[in-house]
Amino acid sequence: MLDRKYLRANLEEVSQKLSLRGVKQETLAEFKDLDQKRRQILVDLEAMKQERNQVSQEIAQIKRQKGDADQQISQMQALGKEISALEGQLNEVEDQLTYIEHRLPNIAHESVPQGADEADNQEVRRWGQQPEFDFEPLNHWDIGEKLGILDFDRASKVTGARFVYYKGLGARLERALYNFMIDRHLEEGYIEVIPPYIVNQDSMFGTGQYPKFKEDTFELVNDDRHYVLIPTAEVPLTNYYRDEILSEDDLPIKFTAMSPSFRSEAGSAGRDTRGLIRMHQFHKVEMVKFAHPDHSYDELEAMIANAEGILQALNLPYRVVNLCTGDLGFSAAKTYDLEVWVPGQATYREISSCSNTEAFQARRAMIRYRDHQDKLHYVHTLNGSGLAVGRTVVAILENYQQADGSVKIPEVLVPYMGGITEITPV
Repeated sequence: MLDRKYLRANLEEVSQKLSLRGVKQETLAEFKDLDQKRRQILVDLEAMKQERNQVSQEIAQIKRQKGDADQQISQMQALGKEISALEGQLNEVEDQLTYIEHRLPNIAHESVPQGADEADNQEVRRWGQQPEFDFEPLNHWDIGEKLGILDFDRASKVTGARFVYYKGLGARLERALYNFMIDRHLEEGYIEVIPPYIVNQDSMFGTGQYPKFKEDTFELVNDDRHYVLIPTAEVPLTNYYRDEILSEDDLPIKFTAMSPSFRSEAGSAGRDTRGLIRMHQFHKVEMVKFAHPDHSYDELEAMIANAEGILQALNLPYRVVNLCTGDLGFSAAKTYDLEVWVPGQATYREISSCSNTEAFQARRAMIRYRDHQDKLHYVHTLNGSGLAVGRTVVAILENYQQADGSVKIPEVLVPYMGGITEITPV
């Protein structure tokens, strides 16, 4: 959430910057009008309350003198009605301002390229050699079904579309991957967390998913209790310190967690309908940081390096992309995407997003730190996938496939697979 004082003082600049993120000029103009109306109501309220206090004093004085205060009492009653009406207007204006504020995205960092959509994203670098095959490479869903390690049909029967059963060595590969990822992040100084997989709506607001993106989530309603299945471990990890004050000396704090993620995929009809790319339920290893504002962009570079380290250890070719203003997520000030090479589609597909939200989430969740001068400041929060596990399975199946239908296991995963070096057809 953006700071209202900053919005008010820099409205023209903010309007121009947010226009790059798809916010209409009319929205900020409406915010300006509402904010001016709010301030005028506050001035009028203060004047009326002072007048009411003055009349109240007059009534008290008249009564002490045994006089007739009926006229003053009527005047005070009329003032009370006017004050009540103005307070109602103030609440209405506050609700309208809040509605706008809660739906304004973050301002993009100056290093973010301008653009309308993913076509304008800026490639930063590439790593690894794309494999060359002397046969026609298969898509991962065909590979998985032939190996007997992925079953989409029975998952569809049991639950519905965009679900899967991992079986046998497929399940072991998934487990090997997230254990390997977590171990690597622990070596990099992250604290392992097993978070709740169900959160409340305040937590969803804190990280920016609510109220604007409710349609993307799965909600659970039980009597008067309203919960949400997490779309990513970013939500419970970031909200760990909600409404708390940290010490400057404790920063940065780094968390990592493996969790299931649940997404309704609203608006994705017809996209990636086959395979593991776009599922309603999938595992993801998440990284979250609470950083000092002076060092948060250094922490972002370190985070993307942590995610890259996983792909490099698995020897999977990838590229790093700096997302443009039109493709940034709602809360992000800057985002790097990691896109892994997928031979079956002959393209790069996103496998990780690493973002600095600056103070945007911290302001919503009230996460602050106290500096050495005893002053309070908002922390900067960062989050990133390290990595999306199902999409890593996709990359391994397609990049490590062999002509005989088998799939080699990346060397670094062999110990996690109990010494198994390849998955062969059943």
